[in-house]
Amino acid sequence: MPSSRHRNTRDVLSARPLAIAADTPVISSAGGTEPNLIAALRDGGLPVGTDPREFRSEAEFATRVTEALSDGLRLSMEYPQPTSLYPDERSVKSAELVGYLNNKASISTFVDPRFQARRQIVTTNELAQAAPAEKSWVLKAATNAAHGASLDVYLHRAGDVVSLPAFTNILNEVVVEEYLNIHRNWGVQLYIAVDGQARLLAVTDQRIDADGVYTGGRFGLVVPLPADLLTECLAIAQRAADVGYRGMCSLDCAQTHDGRLVMLDLNFRITGGSIPLLALHTIRPDALDRPSESTKLTTSAPIAALLAALRPALLRGGLLVTGGHDTRRTDNPINQTTLHLIVFGDDPDDVTTRRAALEAMYDH
Repeated sequence: MPSSRHRNTRDVLSARPLAIAADTPVISSAGGTEPNLIAALRDGGLPVGTDPREFRSEAEFATRVTEALSDGLRLSMEYPQPTSLYPDERSVKSAELVGYLNNKASISTFVDPRFQARRQIVTTNELAQAAPAEKSWVLKAATNAAHGASLDVYLHRAGDVVSLPAFTNILNEVVVEEYLNIHRNWGVQLYIAVDGQARLLAVTDQRIDADGVYTGGRFGLVVPLPADLLTECLAIAQRAADVGYRGMCSLDCAQTHDGRLVMLDLNFRITGGSIPLLALHTIRPDALDRPSESTKLTTSAPIAALLAALRPALLRGGLLVTGGHDTRRTDNPINQTTLHLIVFGDDPDDVTTRRAALEAMYDH
């Protein structure tokens, strides 16, 4: 896929680890190092990265990588980068491994068959026959290239007009997966440290919109994961560890209305569920067992204006900024600000009400 398109996606995502980076150097989009944003993160008590290596364009990104390698640093990538820029011997995990693990077509390699949804890999030329309009199905991108922000998932309900996503015009292969009537949807957050051992960080409930796109997580008071599904999640992460993966991962799984336990997606990277948990663990560990919900606000206004509008709510407490991005500080021609937040408290209904009110301010 065109690198420029994906840079716009990774550009935003690269800024989020700054909230919990502390002394670890981070190659980050300049959109995520806006001074008002950094101040808001620090005011919230987060160990904000002290060594952000900013980039504003594709060329500057390459320069920052080259500088880091010249400093003798090893790099840990969340999305695969070209080996010409980013040699495997200087990486914590190879680009090939990162791409393969995150490819929607690779799930059968790591998941026990009894937890797999029915799916098939087809060419885009075969798509009309494999995914007819009269049936419900889920379409996913099958690529080792960088992807994110739910750009690679499309949900179709029987009888609706088929409006294929842009990735079908670019890729040669896609995954057609059965449509599931989901009762519960979990995000299992794990990490694999340098010792190669997979460990559980937390289990979250996932909020999904009508189009099947992730809109945030619920933390704290989460319906427990069935024991055999949790065991499989740890086993999946360990299988990835055994082939060389190190870092955060989030496994999306579900229980259907008829009781099936199914693994939906493997996300071997920092995700929307990782940063909120690490942030709460750092500043409010007591809140990890209480209700909290993450959300994302998007607006065309500058990030300073958005933070100013949120200042009264931030001062009242129960609200934490965990990341953000303003494209005005990059070469992206579209003015867009994104702000990531956690709403927390003692009453789950109050948390949900406050989160929904924030989203309603910006027609989220």
